[in-house]
Amino acid sequence: MDKLKVASYLIFIISIAGIVYALLFNPPNWVVYAISIIFIPAGILSFGLIVMARGPKDDEEDKTREPFIGY
Repeated sequence: MDKLKVASYLIFIISIAGIVYALLFNPPNWVVYAISIIFIPAGILSFGLIVMARGPKDDEEDKTREPFIGY
């Protein structure tokens, strides 16, 4: 697997775990604020990186059929 995919999945899982922790265990307010400031944007950005790293199937087929000819 690509390093970008691994890092994106790891950040996404950590951010989801932090958000679930804040929802279920009722920590102090400052912890909830810290989780919302750090983990929600990190989760959104990592999800975007995961989606961008996949790419459509058509692009993958074109890459394998056509060799790179340069600029």
